[in-house]
Amino acid sequence: MADLDNKDQTEMDPADMEDVEEVEEEETGEDNSKARQLTMQMMQNPQILAALQERLDGLVGSPSGYMESLPKVVKRRVNALKNLQVKCAHIEAKFYEEVHELERKYAALYQPLFDKRSDIVRAAYEPTDEECEWKPDEEEELTVSKQEEMKEKAKVEEEKKDEEKEDPKGIPEFWLTVFKNVDLLSEMLQEHDEPILKHLQDIKVKFSDAGQPMSFTLEFHFEPNDFFTNTVLTKTYKMRSEPDESDPFSFDGPEIMGCTGCTIDWVKGKNVTLKTIKKKQKHKGRGTVRTVTKTVPNDSFFNFFSPPEVPESGELDEDSEAVLAADFEIGHFIRERIVPRAVLYFTGEAIEDDDDDYDEEGEEADDEEGEEEADEENDPDYEPKV
Repeated sequence: MADLDNKDQTEMDPADMEDVEEVEEEETGEDNSKARQLTMQMMQNPQILAALQERLDGLVGSPSGYMESLPKVVKRRVNALKNLQVKCAHIEAKFYEEVHELERKYAALYQPLFDKRSDIVRAAYEPTDEECEWKPDEEEELTVSKQEEMKEKAKVEEEKKDEEKEDPKGIPEFWLTVFKNVDLLSEMLQEHDEPILKHLQDIKVKFSDAGQPMSFTLEFHFEPNDFFTNTVLTKTYKMRSEPDESDPFSFDGPEIMGCTGCTIDWVKGKNVTLKTIKKKQKHKGRGTVRTVTKTVPNDSFFNFFSPPEVPESGELDEDSEAVLAADFEIGHFIRERIVPRAVLYFTGEAIEDDDDDYDEEGEEADDEEGEEEADEENDPDYEPKV
């Protein structure tokens, strides 16, 4: 009889089993939702977040303990691999030295084209009709009649503009427009810099000669102006392509070790890197007040030609390090992007390409956020933030 009772207790109707499973799932779901709510409340507490962040920061770069657990003979072999890695770093350094030589070689091939660009910009050369003919984008599906209509319309508009104003020479404010179109450079520009940069005619990149230490020089060529007597302002960046003996694994290609600017021969009263301020000083004893005139540094793009000097020890304060890091980024960007593709930054096409790259990354991030929001909305216990 006892056996029968046990059988009755252990063998249940399948429908009853389904009911039990459903109840268990509901209870588990309630527990999970409560746990999620509790977790969200905890994560909104700034003290808990700060403590968690501090804990995570302490874990970054900390060894897992695996290496310490390896037998001595295995550790010896790992050391052999690290020595091989150092040799790889030295080979990589030589690779970048040869890349620099290739850059120097091809710079000579590009230069005639850049010189012609400069001639057109500063009206030293007028391009032919054939050189000015630009084929429309292949993606634009326009009929022949539509193209002719657009050409005629553009011609009429150009003639109308020519009648309204004098015939400009070359391409006015070419480089100033490039600078204003690029965020990295426009952030450096001040209103008092713009009248000077209207006289900028060309920017050239000159590489160090073969056999010399790696470096490149940016040359800013100006037409005669009322601000300074220099015709060329220069900025030279010294580079190194060899692993640091104290930390060879940190090598990741050539690094800029320092840079030198040039002296700008300002016309009296035209130096935009300095400004004069007046301060009132009160005499402690007599109580009289006098006005003192002081000359202090002024924000200007032309501070670019007076970078902080790197001491022989190589040690800099945080402010100087930040200034140099930004300076190196700007110099590299001018060399790698601005000079080779100046016309595309003038028209804004290169900026659109850069924005497209960022948009793709942004869309991926938006998709992830959208998925998270969808998960939250599907949660019956989700309460949207007000």
